[in-house]
Amino acid sequence: MAKLDIRTKTCLVTGATGGIGAATARALTREGARLVLTDLDQGALDAVAEELRAAGGEVLVATALDLTDAASVRSFAEAVHVRFGPMDVLLNIAGISIWGTIDRLTEEHWRRLIDINLMGPVHVLSAFLPAMIDAGRGGHVVNVSSAAGIFGLPWHAAYSASKFGLRGISEVLRFDLRRHRIGVSLVCPGAVATPLVQGLEVVGVDRSAPAMQKVEQEFLRHAITPDEAAAAIVKGIVRRRYWVYTSRDIAIGHYAQRWFPWGYVVAMRLLNRKLTRAEARAVRAAAR
Repeated sequence: MAKLDIRTKTCLVTGATGGIGAATARALTREGARLVLTDLDQGALDAVAEELRAAGGEVLVATALDLTDAASVRSFAEAVHVRFGPMDVLLNIAGISIWGTIDRLTEEHWRRLIDINLMGPVHVLSAFLPAMIDAGRGGHVVNVSSAAGIFGLPWHAAYSASKFGLRGISEVLRFDLRRHRIGVSLVCPGAVATPLVQGLEVVGVDRSAPAMQKVEQEFLRHAITPDEAAAAIVKGIVRRRYWVYTSRDIAIGHYAQRWFPWGYVVAMRLLNRKLTRAEARAVRAAAR
């Protein structure tokens, strides 16, 4: 599939008010794309849209939307199609993160992650892809999964369920959509310094405990910026790449998982042990 020139292309960006979503909207603006933006907070969306327009960007729509509400997503898509026609690029970036061991996660945690991280993108794809296919002019789909959509990271069971699910959808669509000249990119970020890190919920664990703070600081030392992640995403769209790694460590880890499985198993066991020990220290400190 030939490279995609995204100048003047109409791009839908979900999760557009912060982190990777906002950074990607800025990167697409610099490339000359036309933007349709959505997130939960209308005030924050208006601020992002104003910023992008002031920088010379073309923001067609910036509308607050709950992606877990299928009917609302369909209505939004219909309104956008009437005014601006089919999208050229869909970017499913919105998402949340909740960690926890299986004995502490509740059904509500699982449901929230699946509803937002998996069913949200499904609603977007269902509402916007048919019009792209019917238009017959090709396009591209970007689904932001995670390193947790590749690796068996500790405490990530529920989060990984949502991200592996999005990976599965993407794996099918990369072949189903090829005949329509619609490419697919599966983005697998590792550590990214976004507000999601500060707001991360770790069920049953005191994140303010020194042992857990140390783990968080180690995580952030390896983190890239949202702008770096956005640059990788835009590059992936233009070059029609399926696997998009936002940092080299995830690419190396994925390679090792496939070709040196014993090393991958050892690494996951060590990481699990490290987090378990940090948790135990936090519990002992709280008991004093």
